[in-house]
Amino acid sequence: PAPPCFSDFTEMMRALGYPRLISMENFHTPNFMLVSEVLLWLVKRYEPQTDIPPDVETEQDRVFFIKAVAQFMATKAHIKLNTKKLYQADGYAVKELLKVTSVLYGAMNTKGVERTDVSEEDSSKFKFDLGSKVADLKAARQLASKITSRGASLYDLLGKEVELRQARTESIARPLEINEAEKTMKVAINCVLEQVQKTKDMLNNVALDEANLEAKIEKRKLELERSQKRLQTLQSVRPAFMDEYEKIEEQLQKQYTSYLEKFRNLTYMEQLLDDHRRAEQEMFEEAANMLHLMQNRLKEEEQHLLKTGNNDDSDIEIQEDEGSNSEVEDRQILKPRTTTETLLKG
Repeated sequence: PAPPCFSDFTEMMRALGYPRLISMENFHTPNFMLVSEVLLWLVKRYEPQTDIPPDVETEQDRVFFIKAVAQFMATKAHIKLNTKKLYQADGYAVKELLKVTSVLYGAMNTKGVERTDVSEEDSSKFKFDLGSKVADLKAARQLASKITSRGASLYDLLGKEVELRQARTESIARPLEINEAEKTMKVAINCVLEQVQKTKDMLNNVALDEANLEAKIEKRKLELERSQKRLQTLQSVRPAFMDEYEKIEEQLQKQYTSYLEKFRNLTYMEQLLDDHRRAEQEMFEEAANMLHLMQNRLKEEEQHLLKTGNNDDSDIEIQEDEGSNSEVEDRQILKPRTTTETLLKG
């Protein structure tokens, strides 16, 4: 529902020259577009040079708009607005709008503009600009601070008046001697003349320094021009050693390519040599392992043959007792020997 101050708000807006008629039905439901339009119009009436974006299409734009208006009114007019009620855009937002309109309406009345005398056409032409008064406000604040500081210094000086009063009366009561006054005046005149002479000497020195600097500048300019001309001639003229330099550079390039090729070949050969040595080492280790295995196998066979030989000798002795042939004995004795010799040779 609309608050009881709604009629005052509509009258103040009409008096301030708002170009649109505002009725109570506009705020029965939330109407953010109307509230944003009224706020922007009031801000422009307060200070036309403000730069507040009027975009209120999205929710983020509306929040930014309400914050900007509230900050502007708080800093410029010292009016604290409730942003939540303004964002509601219903009848309770009129109370916040009334804070701004009452200030503008009161300022208009202080200037002698009567609400009854202003017609609709004249109210549209009325422009209330506080931007021009900002400089006066700053000057007034500076003057107020100066008044306080000057008042404090004046109070301190008046406190010293009791001590200085006696000295002042004595100096006033003392008769004026013309000779002493003349001497002091002459001394003061001489001091002033000395200062004038010093300033003249300084001015003359400044003129001399300026002339010297100008001469140095001209000299440096001439040197710069000569250096530029020499540089141009050196750039245009080809040196005599450039042909030899280019030949040597070509030879160096060829030598570098051959060096790279030889270096690559050398590294490749070293890699092959390392691979060959590694293969030989592996073959040598493998042969040593095979030899070791053969030696172990031969030892086992010898032991086995020795064991079998002992058994054969016992059989031979038994056969000799029985009267066996000598040929058969010789063959049986030679058999293990021949087998051991063949194994050893192998």
